[in-house]
Amino acid sequence: MDVAVDAFGGIDVLVNNAGYGNVGSVEDTTLDDFRRQIETNLFGTIIVSKAVVPRMREQRSGHIIQLSSVGGRLGAPGRAAYSAAKWGVEGFSESLALEMALVGVKVTIVEPGGFRTDFAGTSTSLEEGRADYDAVVGAAARRQRAYDGHQPGDPARAAQAIIRVASTVSPPLRVALGTDAFDAIERADRDRLEERAAWQALSRSTDYP
Repeated sequence: MDVAVDAFGGIDVLVNNAGYGNVGSVEDTTLDDFRRQIETNLFGTIIVSKAVVPRMREQRSGHIIQLSSVGGRLGAPGRAAYSAAKWGVEGFSESLALEMALVGVKVTIVEPGGFRTDFAGTSTSLEEGRADYDAVVGAAARRQRAYDGHQPGDPARAAQAIIRVASTVSPPLRVALGTDAFDAIERADRDRLEERAAWQALSRSTDYP
């Protein structure tokens, strides 16, 4: 960070982009694998964010852009460790945004769908696992192998979209990237609203009379 400050006089934008996600069932994913994925995807984001927060607070300006995922809004079979980390990124970043707003710093959570990067390639371990979970976990591993190189998202366009968000005076807290991510999140949000309404009476029944 000191090198960037010395060279440019400050830090305008931080993009937390490091991450990976293996595929495997909860039962067959080792605790070490859970820890490694959460360490990289969640604690990596926390560590780097904390490194720039004091400088941005002093500047009274800056923009922290956190790369989450559609998996940070939807749990997916075979991706419990990844989703756990990315849901953590979402909660951490929402809390961070409320604090940073007091000192003029913006926070945006970016939720990409499938893009043609190496995320679905050699950087990922795909384990179809035992037959009991084949309909969801095995299917997810096979689907990702077939999907690699055919994702709808263009990384260059994603980069331009992130630059646009970083250049916006009033950026969104969350933005989905890719039609697949937008549509999946929209469906999930609608389902959650319907389920919440269906159980509203029970939810409200737990207050003191």
